Amino acid sequence: MKSPSKFNRRKLIAGMAAMQSQVQASPRTYGANSIYTRMFGLRPLLCGRGHTTVYGGSLMPAEVMRAMIEANDYFIDLNELNEAAGKRIAEVMGAEAALVSAGAFSAMVLGAAACLTGTDAAKIDALPHPTWPKRECLIQKAHRESYDRAYRSAGMVLREFETREQLAAAIGPKTAMIAALASTEKAAMKDARIMKPQEFVELSRKSGVPALIDAAAEIPPPESLTRFTQMGFDLVALSGGKGLLGPQGTGILAGRKHLIAAAALNHSPNTGVGRGMKVGKEEIVGLVAALNLYVARDHEFVHETWNKKVRFLVSELQGIPGVTAGQQLAANGHDHGFQELLFRWDPAVIPLTAKALAEKLKTGEPRIIYYPEYGDEHSGVLQTRSMKDGEEILVARRLRDLFLAARV
Repeated sequence: MKSPSKFNRRKLIAGMAAMQSQVQASPRTYGANSIYTRMFGLRPLLCGRGHTTVYGGSLMPAEVMRAMIEANDYFIDLNELNEAAGKRIAEVMGAEAALVSAGAFSAMVLGAAACLTGTDAAKIDALPHPTWPKRECLIQKAHRESYDRAYRSAGMVLREFETREQLAAAIGPKTAMIAALASTEKAAMKDARIMKPQEFVELSRKSGVPALIDAAAEIPPPESLTRFTQMGFDLVALSGGKGLLGPQGTGILAGRKHLIAAAALNHSPNTGVGRGMKVGKEEIVGLVAALNLYVARDHEFVHETWNKKVRFLVSELQGIPGVTAGQQLAANGHDHGFQELLFRWDPAVIPLTAKALAEKLKTGEPRIIYYPEYGDEHSGVLQTRSMKDGEEILVARRLRDLFLAARV
């Protein structure tokens, strides 16, 4: 073998020095060599929350990334790809049909559009300004949230009601859709005034008006993939970039075949109201790859890896004067089978507010985000499902240091 030239040797030595510098820097500065730091000068976040859009959603598995890279090597007819991907998604979800949307919000827009237009080309062209009377979406006040503006984005008139009786009485010739929010189900178990998902299905069957449920963040548990279609909802909107660990810019709309066909006509690559909600070929492939991985996963094992990190954090926080720590079932949605960390501190011993602690964690090293708003002024909730192995050690160290330094 020929010996390397002086130039190549200099490059090799420089490269080794750079690698050594990176190795030395990484323990001190979290994500110091990330592309966000190199390209933009931004420091990455260590996520102690669930899969939150504003912080980047979730981390895609290597298999999903490889599938997306391979998808980039070829051109494909998007209509054919959408149909094939939808067929696989529908098979998994036990639905008649499905399509890939640009996030769950997009799925809600497209679902509403489908209920407004059917396959009528003139009506599709008219959105988001329908001229016909059947354009109302009925919703209970307890099921309202900011994301339901998706229905208005499609052109629907949103009508809100306090009680189930009022909502049922309002169904008439102008009603195009009934909307439900899956995350209210837990609250409905404690408050009889809140409608349960099944009640929307029953109203839909009785009236012939389609019912759509926003189940964007309901995964985990894996049963949410099939539960709402089996319950009888005409349309189900899911996120592709949260618990499924697919591309953050993807979502799923699943449901009745005729409604999915109508939604597809309103969707990109067509020029309807969903044209701006493009989903690239790589993202479609990535979502289906993520879905296939998710249904094959040992979910009990995965949840136990999250729970193990929670138990470690509990053990590390115990013994700090003024601090109590424990584990509880994840607060959001149903019993997902995984735990989260609940910690509290005595302000007489540690004079910090929840806002102050959150700010210190987010601006320190590493930068950590969690759920200060879940508790009172002297408590917090932290989840481990977005953490890589070993990151719980960094979180425990930061919390211990902050609490010990703040003691009076």
